[in-house]
Amino acid sequence: MLTDPSAFFLQPALPKQRQYEALRAYFVGRRPSQEVARAFGYSPAAFRVLCYHFCHDPHPAFFLTTRPGPRTQPKKNAARSLIVALRKQNHSVYEISELLKAQKLPLSPTAVGEVLKAEGFARLPRRLDEERPQRPRPTVEAVADVRSFCLAPRRFLTKCGGLFLFLPELARLPVEALAQAARLPGSRMIPPAHALCACLSLKLWSLEHKSHVMSLVSDEGLALFAGLNVSPKKSFFSEYSSRITPAHTQKLLAGWHDQAGRRRLWSGTSFNLDFHSVPYYGEDPQVQSHYVSMRSRRQPSILTFLAQDEQSQSFCYSNADLRKGEEADEIFAFIAFWEKAHGRRPEHLVFDSKLTTYANLVRLDQEFHIGFITLRRRTPKLLQEVYSLPRSAWRQVELDIPTRQYRTPRVYEQTVPLEGHRFRQLFVLDLGHELPTILLTNQHRTSAAALITRYAHRMLIENSLSDAVRFFHLDALSSAVGLKVDFDMALLVIASGLYRLLARRMRGYADAQARRIFQDLVDMPAQVEVSDQEVRVEFHRRAHLPIVLASGLCHRSVPIPWWGGRRLRLTTYTGR
Repeated sequence: MLTDPSAFFLQPALPKQRQYEALRAYFVGRRPSQEVARAFGYSPAAFRVLCYHFCHDPHPAFFLTTRPGPRTQPKKNAARSLIVALRKQNHSVYEISELLKAQKLPLSPTAVGEVLKAEGFARLPRRLDEERPQRPRPTVEAVADVRSFCLAPRRFLTKCGGLFLFLPELARLPVEALAQAARLPGSRMIPPAHALCACLSLKLWSLEHKSHVMSLVSDEGLALFAGLNVSPKKSFFSEYSSRITPAHTQKLLAGWHDQAGRRRLWSGTSFNLDFHSVPYYGEDPQVQSHYVSMRSRRQPSILTFLAQDEQSQSFCYSNADLRKGEEADEIFAFIAFWEKAHGRRPEHLVFDSKLTTYANLVRLDQEFHIGFITLRRRTPKLLQEVYSLPRSAWRQVELDIPTRQYRTPRVYEQTVPLEGHRFRQLFVLDLGHELPTILLTNQHRTSAAALITRYAHRMLIENSLSDAVRFFHLDALSSAVGLKVDFDMALLVIASGLYRLLARRMRGYADAQARRIFQDLVDMPAQVEVSDQEVRVEFHRRAHLPIVLASGLCHRSVPIPWWGGRRLRLTTYTGR
């Protein structure tokens, strides 16, 4: 600045000064707008917008006249003598603040503390709770202990009434056998089955973070759902998830497949596969950086693999125990898991180009004989090949999707060699995307329209992932430790399956996402009446209650194993 004072005007540092100098150069200096925009770091369009706002603003604010602040504190000065007198009586800042309000001299405890500090008073020693004045304080809830669980006759209101809609399916699993098969940890106070029910209740009720359970910890309905005297606190969920290893989650998923397979939850014919990066905000050398699509950037995150059944649209497999370099082979881990759980391999897989390598595509075709459809990356060479094709080389096909806007794309087919193996490649235009879609498959006899239609259905996993992020809070997990995310993903698989099983019973909700099912059918309070024979859950009247009543869940009572054989009966609130 001392060597070149003109830089202060020509290279302004503050935003307002830069706007002023740029506008002055254009309106007074008569310099061309593009030259001024380039000189002061604006784009031509942004500078034209700046000029427009300047011409239409009657009072542009470039130079502000500051007014000096008050040199006296009238409120503090008026109460100063009273504050000193009260402190001499050994009153705390909170007590003084309350007494001042009674005297029509309101001052916050912070302001009272500033006055006392200015007068030379030291802080009072910390007092015990019983020595403090009586005022509303946080309540201390009981410790969760199954040995204190009681089904004494009583009535109470619960906010989580809709959770009991899942109990008939959970009772049929059974949960205790599922926890034993997975060898989940537990204690005398909270056995494995009760801990699993408590963790599932948070996922089913869409609690965003483990600490949010504290707002429901006094809800008797949430505790009754898990068969406990009270709901566990956030410290339990954090500590419990730390004891779950990836081996536990794999056994838990295997047990879930054994039980859900009997209910034909999944067709098992075709699957959508994808990766999802769970962001981590912190500093941990064990957490690697991956691409986060929602942020459009690479950042520390935990890479998770998810498989979704195409027909039921529910997740059936997850794995968050992945490190860099292991992603490409995870597809074979899923195939091995499915074959072990169901005695057969998947028939068809659909995934994008970054899920695995070309060499693994050859293995899928030659060694496993599994059909697949995948995208191929749009390299400049491939795009040049697409755009150089004459119009006569393309043929138009019609997709059997009445609701789709783009139903008549153009297709060009060819056979390409990759890794010493020949695959079928399709160039697709007019599919609703700006760039062409390039499909790669080993299905040589399937029609082009069927292949394009099936790959379009793959968008279901994208929608399900979006729903999981928003409803199951996939990106708001209890911790960044990989095994905790792995356990949370296993709970996501089970919770999404339970929502699918519930949706099958509800007329009009077979294809609805979990968020809509929760908003319409699950998120409702209920009056719970515990008697010697059964637990009666009476739902409050609301718009969608007839759908629940017509589902058949309210026509019979169901014994709940962890209620000592007590039966659950769902009905509507009578207003007694």
